[in-house]
Amino acid sequence: MATEMDIEHRETTNNVMILLTDPEGTPLGAPMYLPQNAGPQQLQQMVNKLLSNEEKLPYAFYISDQELTVSLGAYLEKNKVSVEKVLTVVYQPQAVFRIRPVSRCSATISGHAEAVLSVSFSPDGRQLASGSGDTTVRLWDLNTQTPLFTCTGHKNWVLSIAWSPDGKHLVSGSKAGELFCWDPLTGKPLGNPLTVKTFPIIYFSVEKVLTVVYQPQAVFRIRPVSRCSATISGHAEAVLSVSFSPDGRQLASGSGDTTVRLWDLNTQTPLFTCTGHKNWVLSIAWSPDGKHLVSGSKAGELFCWDPLTGKPLGNPLTGHKKWITGISWEPLHLSAPCRRFVSSSKDGDARIWDVSLKKCVICLSGHTLAITCVKWGGDGVIYTGSQDCTIKVWETKQGKLIRELKGHGHWVNSLALSTEYVLRTGAFDHTGKQFSSPEEMKKVALERYNKMKGSAPERLVSGSDDFTMFLWEPAVSKQPKIRMTGHQQLVNHVYFSPDGQWVASASFDKSVKLWNGITGKFVAAFRGHVGPVYQISWSADSRLLLSGSKDSTLKIWDIRTHKLKEDLPGHADEVFAVDWSPDGEKVASGGKDKVLKLWMG
Repeated sequence: MATEMDIEHRETTNNVMILLTDPEGTPLGAPMYLPQNAGPQQLQQMVNKLLSNEEKLPYAFYISDQELTVSLGAYLEKNKVSVEKVLTVVYQPQAVFRIRPVSRCSATISGHAEAVLSVSFSPDGRQLASGSGDTTVRLWDLNTQTPLFTCTGHKNWVLSIAWSPDGKHLVSGSKAGELFCWDPLTGKPLGNPLTVKTFPIIYFSVEKVLTVVYQPQAVFRIRPVSRCSATISGHAEAVLSVSFSPDGRQLASGSGDTTVRLWDLNTQTPLFTCTGHKNWVLSIAWSPDGKHLVSGSKAGELFCWDPLTGKPLGNPLTGHKKWITGISWEPLHLSAPCRRFVSSSKDGDARIWDVSLKKCVICLSGHTLAITCVKWGGDGVIYTGSQDCTIKVWETKQGKLIRELKGHGHWVNSLALSTEYVLRTGAFDHTGKQFSSPEEMKKVALERYNKMKGSAPERLVSGSDDFTMFLWEPAVSKQPKIRMTGHQQLVNHVYFSPDGQWVASASFDKSVKLWNGITGKFVAAFRGHVGPVYQISWSADSRLLLSGSKDSTLKIWDIRTHKLKEDLPGHADEVFAVDWSPDGEKVASGGKDKVLKLWMG
């Protein structure tokens, strides 16, 4: 005699538990048991009942993107699916009418004198229009299958035709570039032809919702630089770093000859030669208020310079045991006048320095290998990227570690912040306005930062020797927002556009790639360099991107067209450093050939 447990087991094995969902994945009720002999017809009745459809609608059903045409039991047996798992079945509404396949030609209608290039039925299906190489548009009577109207006026082949969704107008476009709008009831043109520069492609659609993303653009436009305005010699060794001041009026360079040079951009000659370093000058950084310039060398010491005199503000700042890999200033909107900056070193430490006290105030220790890059964020925290494959987030009052970002499988080479441009330029913008007090600068810098950041969290992107990048929102989560893949060699430099909408990456695979700065999705690859790309820089309006390469060239890329805008040869050897001035007027580049080049539009 069968026990209750045997009966229950038999019922379970003869049934299958399914979960009905719509194409978006929204469940239609809770999971339910259905007999294995249930098929599309029974599922259709069930869906209509659950949706309370007064008029019974047809549905198709899909399991793992495969349409279900047999019973559930037959599907399970064919695909070796366990009955113990919940089976997700997607229901998809079908058209309430059915089209028969066409099987014969009902009419062959001559009339056009040249090839027929376009045909289109009216929205109600009652009229037919055709465009031809004979320069005419024809409207056809579908009952008699003869031409109703022959529409003349085009000067060249009619390449495109499109009906308005209400069927009241027909537009045609030709190879000559003009457009005509026709009245389908008379075959007459509605007015004169509309002219465009190239032949048009026309398309009306009422079937799809067209999502249009609006994106604020810079209210000014930067012209692409197209010529070398000056080749300035002076450094005795390779130029390793170049940087314009926040207001774009001064330029600094660091070299393998152990000097920092400040350049007069009007006369294009050296203004000051700053000496004191014991080895190559690897990093330079202007304070956001433009009052100080800090440089770091391969010997590990830092100097703070007065840009008005070229003199050091005190003795060298020592403490790092190996070379300096990065320098970043505390944002102006958090502290004015600028006093503190952070440096990173191959010794594995980052140090916060106070230029007024002329000493290190906090040492950030915790990385197990060299720190390769450092950024001081607009929220007041410091980000350090390291050869230990991690990014650490530090608070800046006591230097405590507050978060660790993990995911990279090799060295982290470069970090970039979505707010980086406004952090670098502080209160200065393209208008060239000057300020009378630190308080005024701090106020304007805060307004610029808040406007750029909006209500979204500050974003961070990291590039690595593992060929990948990660997009992070460190204030929200220690998990990456997205992993960005596509480069075939190490990622050397990453940089957000000034408006935060794009991320550019430079790689040893000889390419520059463009990514969406909000989602991290890949947008385009810029190919043209024939050597590794070392550094990139954005124009202030976010419309143009500059790259410098081992192949001795600079290239300017158009973000809208994804094409090369300008090819700038001129250097005799590798280009190590590039920068686009914040005012958009000038580009500076330096490299192995020991010269500094200025480029203008």
